[in-house]
Amino acid sequence: MINYPRWAIAITILVCVWGLLFSVPNFFSSQIGFFPQSKVKLGLDLQGGAHLLLEVEVDEVIKTTMESFESEVRRELRRRKPRINYSGGIRVEGTDIIVRGVKKDQKDAAYKRLTTLDRDLSITTSGSNIVIRFTEEALKARRQRAIEQSIEVVRRRVDETGVSEPIIQQQGSERIIVQMPGIKDPERIKRLLGQTAKLNFHLVNEEADVSVALNKGILPPGSLLLYEDNKETKVPYIVRKEIVVTGERLVDAQASFQDGQPIVSFRFDAQGGKTFGKVTTENVNRRLAIVLDNKVVSAPNIQSPILGGSGIITGRFTVQQTVDLALVLRAGALPAPLTILEERTVGPGLGADSISAGKIASLVGFIAVVVFMIASYGLFGFMASLALVVNLALIFALLSVLGATLTLPGIAGIVLTIGMAVDANVLILERIKEESRNGRTPISAIDSGYKRALTTILDSNITTLIAALLLFNFGTGPIKGFAVTLSMGIISSMFTAIMLTRLLVVIWLRRKKPSELPI
Repeated sequence: MINYPRWAIAITILVCVWGLLFSVPNFFSSQIGFFPQSKVKLGLDLQGGAHLLLEVEVDEVIKTTMESFESEVRRELRRRKPRINYSGGIRVEGTDIIVRGVKKDQKDAAYKRLTTLDRDLSITTSGSNIVIRFTEEALKARRQRAIEQSIEVVRRRVDETGVSEPIIQQQGSERIIVQMPGIKDPERIKRLLGQTAKLNFHLVNEEADVSVALNKGILPPGSLLLYEDNKETKVPYIVRKEIVVTGERLVDAQASFQDGQPIVSFRFDAQGGKTFGKVTTENVNRRLAIVLDNKVVSAPNIQSPILGGSGIITGRFTVQQTVDLALVLRAGALPAPLTILEERTVGPGLGADSISAGKIASLVGFIAVVVFMIASYGLFGFMASLALVVNLALIFALLSVLGATLTLPGIAGIVLTIGMAVDANVLILERIKEESRNGRTPISAIDSGYKRALTTILDSNITTLIAALLLFNFGTGPIKGFAVTLSMGIISSMFTAIMLTRLLVVIWLRRKKPSELPI
């Protein structure tokens, strides 16, 4: 009698029972009995939703960084004595900050001061000019940090909307893929993701003449011309360039109502609340502009110090606008603007059609394989067909437990697995037929068939598994889905062919003790 140890029998039975338990819930819409709750997640192409390809404008990050350092350079040269004099001003040109017209006897002192600003700065002199730039490694690190921060902010914003199981990942060096299965309002998500949401507070320059700025383009030093967009008209404001409080200090923002009008209430952290209280205390009866993405949301008058670390944002908002504004403020500001390069929307009807087509393809493939196996190998073909059912159950169980997402290419991988799953059984059964024709007894033929076919089975399946792993490693999106189901199918088919069908054959041999094989 061929040897099949008890531990192998126990493992085979346990794995099969586990596979059936975790695969059954996928065929019911509601929870049933004691079965596990985990189910296979459907991808974008099966349940509908939106696919966005976003590009992070990292050059804006570098530009903002250089503008910030321009102010730092100006303060460093002016605040300590002796003051460094420069006749040509300080300008940002691309990724360079150029200090023009530095006196010859002050160049060394200026150079020493500027080297203390940041260790990643490269400072060179050219005539009477000093050129300040970041090293290539520093610029590359800042670009990558901007991508990572953008992914995190996008993830928080999408999660806030209640989208389940979104896929958010980097593609290439400056792009982000966002897939949101089951989403019903893709336009709202696009608006949320397209908003940088940089919230800053600036004091309004009360002494500046707005008409002069509009007509002659002359602004007081250290000021900005911004607009409040009221849809009907754009109201101009001249605000001080200095940011008195940043939105980075916000810890909460909620949509609310005041006097029947929708508003957004916000709250700072301890440091932000302290700064906000100090600013409002020192500037009573002055206007404080609330600026979101370089647009003035409102510019209320500070009537009294605000010491609680909280405040409100008012404006001509709808209820939905306050909800969305509170959401993006809670999620945080994007480090750089996002541009939508590609957009695809899949309707749930199309996804249902794909599922239906996948079911039909799987069913037809399954029936064809079963008919072929039974017609070719009789009882042994029937055993292989039972193993094929367990094989499919194991694939769905693995997808459920691992939280994998099933896509249309994934269904193609399952259909391919149905055909490949019996390949190992065909090799074994053909070897058994050959051994039986050579005059071996049934037990000897079966034992020899399994032993001699094992090497071929391992070689063929391992090479296919290597190809699937390479597809998963180097592929993206649909290719990964195909590789996942194909890999799981290979592993489960090897198990069912080598362990399960062998167990079924051993049980049959021990009970029937046949004198010849029905094959």
